[in-house]
Formats: sequence, C-alpha cells, structure tokens
Amino acid sequence: MRFVKDRLGAFLLALMLVLAGSAAHAAGLDEALEHFLIDDFGEVETGIGKVAASGDSRAAMVLEALKEDRLHYSPEKKSVYIKDKAGKLFSAATGQAAEGDTPADLAAVDTNNRLRGVIDAAIGGLSLLAPSPARRYESAQAVFKSRDEGVLPALDAALAKETDTRIKRAMNEARAAVILYSEGASEAERIDAVAAIRVRGDQEAVNALAGLPADTPPAIKNAARDAIAGIHSQLAVWTAAQNAWYGISLGSVLLLAAIGLAITFGVMGVINMAHGEMVMLGAYVTYIVQDLIRQHNPALFDYSLLMAVPLAFLVAGAIGILIEQGIIRFLYGRPLETLLATWGLSLVLQQAVRTAFGPTNKEVGNPSWMSGAFEVGHLTITYNRLWIVVFTLVVFVALLGLLRFTRLGLEMRAVTQNRSMAASMGIRTARVDALTFGLGSGIAGIAGVALSQIDNVSPNLGQSYIIDSFMVVVFGGVGNLWGTLVGAFTLGIANKFLEPYAGAVLAKIAILVIIILFIQKRPRGLFALKGRAVEA
Repeated sequence: MRFVKDRLGAFLLALMLVLAGSAAHAAGLDEALEHFLIDDFGEVETGIGKVAASGDSRAAMVLEALKEDRLHYSPEKKSVYIKDKAGKLFSAATGQAAEGDTPADLAAVDTNNRLRGVIDAAIGGLSLLAPSPARRYESAQAVFKSRDEGVLPALDAALAKETDTRIKRAMNEARAAVILYSEGASEAERIDAVAAIRVRGDQEAVNALAGLPADTPPAIKNAARDAIAGIHSQLAVWTAAQNAWYGISLGSVLLLAAIGLAITFGVMGVINMAHGEMVMLGAYVTYIVQDLIRQHNPALFDYSLLMAVPLAFLVAGAIGILIEQGIIRFLYGRPLETLLATWGLSLVLQQAVRTAFGPTNKEVGNPSWMSGAFEVGHLTITYNRLWIVVFTLVVFVALLGLLRFTRLGLEMRAVTQNRSMAASMGIRTARVDALTFGLGSGIAGIAGVALSQIDNVSPNLGQSYIIDSFMVVVFGGVGNLWGTLVGAFTLGIANKFLEPYAGAVLAKIAILVIIILFIQKRPRGLFALKGRAVEA
C-alpha cells in the first residue's frame, strides 16, 4: 500500500513538473547545475537527477553535453558551461554565449561507467514525452534496458498521455522492468512485472529476468526462471521461422538463377558453364541503367529496376542466341566439348567485363520501395528479399504460362520429349534450340537484376551461383520446372537450417554430399521427365 502511495505521489509530481511554468523550470535548472560545481561523482549523480526533474527545455541539451564530455565548470566563477563541437563556450543556465575570456580554472565534469548509465536513463526519461513517436519508442527501450527507478515518474506521466498502442506497450514493459528491480515494490507487484516482461519474449527480456540480484526473494526468482524457460521455447520457434524465411529467400535466389539453366539443359541437353555470366551481364545492365539515371534524371531512380528488367532480358537473351548460333550448334552430341567451350567462353566474358568496367565492385542501389524491413512477431523481413521472392514467383508463373499456352512453349515441350519426332512433324528444331537458349539466357539476365540488390556486382558474380544452379536442376529433375522450384526451396531451407550447426562452408558440403547420395538412388532427380529425357 505504501508503495502504491509512493508511486501515486511520484506520478502527481511528474505531472506538476510537466505543467510547471518556465520560471520555475529555470530556477530548478539553476539549482541542479550547482551540483556540477563539485568534483564528486555523488554530487554529479544528484545533479543529473535534478536536471532531468527540472522540466527545463535545456535539460536534454545539458545531459547530452555531459554524456559527450562537453559539460565544463568553473569553481571560481561558479558557472557551468557547454562547449559546442567547435570549442565555443555557452552558459548551461541561459544558453547564451559565454562572455569574456575562457576561465583559467575551466574543467570538464567527470563521469564514470555507472554515471553514463544514469545519464542514458535520464535522457530516455526526458524523451518519453517527445513529439516524435520514434523518439518516444526509443526512449521506452532505453528505460527498459537501464531500469532506473528515477525515471518512473516521467514514465508514468508519459503513459498517461500516450495514445500509440505500440509505444504504450513498450512503456508498460519498461515500467515492469523498473518495478522488477525496485526494492520498494511488493513481491506481488514484482511477480506481475515478471509476467509483463515474459510477454515481451525477446532476448532483452531474458537479460532483464536473468540479471536479478542475488538477494531477490525466492518466489520472484522462481517466477523469473519459469519465464526465461518459456521465452527460450518461444524464441526457438521464432528462430526456426526466421531460418525458414532465410531458406525461402535463398531458395528464391537459387530458383531465379537456375530456372533458365533448367530450360536449356532440359530442352537441349547442353551443359552451359557460361550461364553464370548471363546472370552477371544482367547485373551490369542494372548498374548501367542506374548510372545513367543518376547522371541525367535522378527522380527516376525508383523506376530503375523496372527499366532494367526488360533491358537485361533482351541483352542477355540476344547474347545467348549468338552463343548458340556461333558455338553451341556445332557441338551438339559432344557434351564434354560443349562444357569446355562454354567454360572458356565464361572466362572470356568475365575478362571482357573486367576490361570494360574494371575489376572492382560496382554500386547498385536499392529503390526506396526495396529498402528497409518490417517485423512479424520476432521475425524480421527485409523488403528487398521479399520483393525478390515475389519477383521469382512471378517469373516462374509467367514461364509456365509461356510453355503451356504459346506455340513456342508447345514446340519446346515437343522437342524436350522427342526431338526426332518433333522434327518429323515439321517443327524447326534448330530454331527452337536458338530461341530456347536465348530464353534461358534472358531469364538469367533478369536474375542478375534481382541479385544486384543483394550481392556485389562484379565480374565474378555468376561464379557464385553456377554450381548451386546445377545442383538445383539435377536434384529437381532435368528439364522439369516444378522440380526446379521444389529443389531450389528444399536446398535453400536445408542449407539455412544446417548453417547454425555446421557453418556456411560445411553446410554447403553436407548439402552436396546429400545430393550425391540422392542421385545414386534417383538418377533423374525428384521429378523425372518422360520421353527423350528417358531415352537419352
């Protein structure tokens, strides 16, 4: 009961401080500054509390200066000064520039680690009533971490005025953290505080509950221990969800990089080692588009990717057709020579880009609609990854539609299932091969546009994805788009769940070993095609 009365008195005091007049504020600040004239940490701590409680508009400025070691004092003149970043002195009491010469006995107000924590808590308390919602939320988080009981009056005053649900929840959590560590609170109130912190359910909540002093009553310690166990169970679920999202994100990247390869490999049986360079060319098209926009019309930057996608498809597709017409068509039926030729071609393309653009990474920016992140519970989702997943699925659906509802798609499926029969039916298989290779290369180009948003744009970009692309295609089933989809997301999710235990390198090795063992049992992958693929 006494604690409730104390809190009620503190709340009324906070309201009085908020509503007091400017003259009273000034008097309160002047009195508080006198404590900084004494070289004693206890006096400085008292001064910090009184500055925060003064309600003066300059209080935050004084505390910020103290935090950054810019608060000075002169015992002779009995004045406290703020030194700005240019070294100019201002009176802490009036905010006016200091008159006359710099005092000879001017010295900095000393602080230590404990005082810096007190300063952070005081600044957080002052910011709880700031006009900016983001500032109020940050302040509530700072109070939760500091757990300074001196901020409680300001926190109660802020809670009485707060209307934003998210910020109010953060303030209630901060208040619970303060109550939990308050020796004046009753055992029942501290156990209720444990329950409120338990609802928060993140690592900061665990830290708050785990840091209780040794002399904390057993009932509170037991409640905190049970809450920590519950939070760990909840965090394990959210960690699994986060890893699943990372796996879906990686799977979408693998699918985007492999989908073009699935077409060329499935229809033509060509092992194209230059496929990664088509991805790299798409990324460089994005760089060129953004560079031109920056130079000539920066207002269009948010539309740069929308412009780069069709251009990358056309450039990579045209180069793919040239490669098929100039090299690949002379090597059909000789897979080893095709592999060596395309590998050599990949080196040529890398060197050509290195000569034209240099060996260093190129800057490709994120449009505003792909920047930032949002949270779902304790799951963090970045907008660039989310848009890449959406873009990949759109490309996949569009490609399925092309294969099912267009004449080119019908001819490609016919050639995939039985090339000789398709030729005997009047289908120009050479034309289908060229267009198929161009289509696969074009899709690789638009994959480069997406990858430019999450990876370095350099001549070696494609090499990072070519091996993974082949693994996806072989695992899913050569020439089967649904197999490529399932294979990409399966490998992506499996990789992300293995990484925390084995590390990034060992996880990739483990995935490779698993695929090798799987292929021994199912040589044609998850979803094998019927027809020519079987006959071959």
